[in-house]
Amino acid sequence: MREILRRYANDGLSIDDTVGLLRDLPYQDLGFAKVDHHRAIRTGFPEVVFGEGKTPDQTAAIAQAILQQSDVLLVTRASQEMYSAVFAAAPDATYDETARTVIVDRREHPEHLSGVLVLCAGTADLPVATEAALTAELMGCEVERVFDVGVAGIHRLLDQLETLQRARVVIAVAGMEGALPSVVGGLVRAPVIAVPTSIGYGASFQGLAALLAMLNSCAPGVAVVNIDNGFGAGYLAAQIIHSSHDSPSPQVDNGRNSQAGINQRTGS
Repeated sequence: MREILRRYANDGLSIDDTVGLLRDLPYQDLGFAKVDHHRAIRTGFPEVVFGEGKTPDQTAAIAQAILQQSDVLLVTRASQEMYSAVFAAAPDATYDETARTVIVDRREHPEHLSGVLVLCAGTADLPVATEAALTAELMGCEVERVFDVGVAGIHRLLDQLETLQRARVVIAVAGMEGALPSVVGGLVRAPVIAVPTSIGYGASFQGLAALLAMLNSCAPGVAVVNIDNGFGAGYLAAQIIHSSHDSPSPQVDNGRNSQAGINQRTGS
């Protein structure tokens, strides 16, 4: 809103154009979707697009609408076809095939805070773990990654004890019986975000067994997100890190002037 008013005052933006921009600022109705442009003002991060179930054209249209108001875009559960459609409108978009994410980051010098550690039990859990890591990184966190440290070879996890103990929040991703978060919860003072995955044989019930095991963890300080929800874990981890620094979670807003807005709000 500040940017729109500045353009009206200084750059010759017409009254009609100003009214048009302000009309779409709360949300933009695309017919098949209502893009929430106020999301970053309320929560500190723009609306994230869940790609699964959408067509490539729908995904691209929503992405283009978001990028008209924001410097940051995240599309999760995106196919290669969705990426191609977004890329046609935003050539700076990148695609991570493992995490199935489309990302645009047009910030010049985003601030990153350390403290997030992402663990996964096995290589099959990498898509979910990578989605969590990329989400936290886009939200302004430095992320350490330690993969393939499941409890079947627990010495691999114990070799990472120094890394575990310096983390300020740990994301532990595991399928099968989902034991990794409980073990980690007994080793660290940081909060542990447990992410069950749908990896496992028949009685794992596509991740339900891991979910129930994590919900029943006897280790304190373990919270659980939904099955395969790496995005939710990464988002929550970034909120914890930024909240502990007494600043809004990501350094992003719809007006492309987040740091100035933060300085004004804090009086610095």
